[in-house]
Amino acid sequence: MLAGVALPSHLDCCGGLSNLDYSKVDSSAMTLLLGYVKLTDSTFAAAVLCIAFNPLFWNVVARWEHKTRVLSRVCGSPYTACYCLGAVILLLNFIRSHCFTEAMRSQPKLEGLDCLSVYYAGLAVLGIGSLFVIASFLALGFIGTFLGDYFGILKEEKVTSFPFNVMDNPMYWGSTACYLGWSIMHASPAGLLLTAVVAVSYMIAMLYEGPFTEEIYQQKQKAAKNK
Repeated sequence: MLAGVALPSHLDCCGGLSNLDYSKVDSSAMTLLLGYVKLTDSTFAAAVLCIAFNPLFWNVVARWEHKTRVLSRVCGSPYTACYCLGAVILLLNFIRSHCFTEAMRSQPKLEGLDCLSVYYAGLAVLGIGSLFVIASFLALGFIGTFLGDYFGILKEEKVTSFPFNVMDNPMYWGSTACYLGWSIMHASPAGLLLTAVVAVSYMIAMLYEGPFTEEIYQQKQKAAKNK
């Protein structure tokens, strides 16, 4: 799913994850996963491409719209244009989830995870992730979720309600948790590896979205002062 950002105060990329020392991460778990995953499998490659393409697509299109306003002119209004882009993003996310699931089904399961207790643990993670995604959407609305800032539709006040009072970028991390829970439920090493790809793609997206969105609101503040 796509994370919307209300005001610059919520642009701290990656939250607490930025403080992790990845050099100390045990590589044995990754080695184990790679032993179960066929990286050359066509369904796995398709899932990776979808995961990488989606945030690239919406960032490129949204920045192009912010610079040119072509979509707003073609659609007749920035609101209609934003709704159209949001619909396309939702379709792309549906395709991504389908490819993700097909990649898991085409590859072997990890026996140690294929049990009822682990299944329910994955279900709990999926539930928590869904909670953050849905709560983020309700707090931001459709326009705020799907990059309304880039269409010139700016919020007057920052969003401080749940889940933005818990973490930055809850839509992104909630979506990542959904994929993680789904992978655990399927006892899928391929799914776990693809979830890591999802997390990395979102982290890269946040690196680009954060400063740019902050700049949009700074321009708004300067315009207001000059009136």
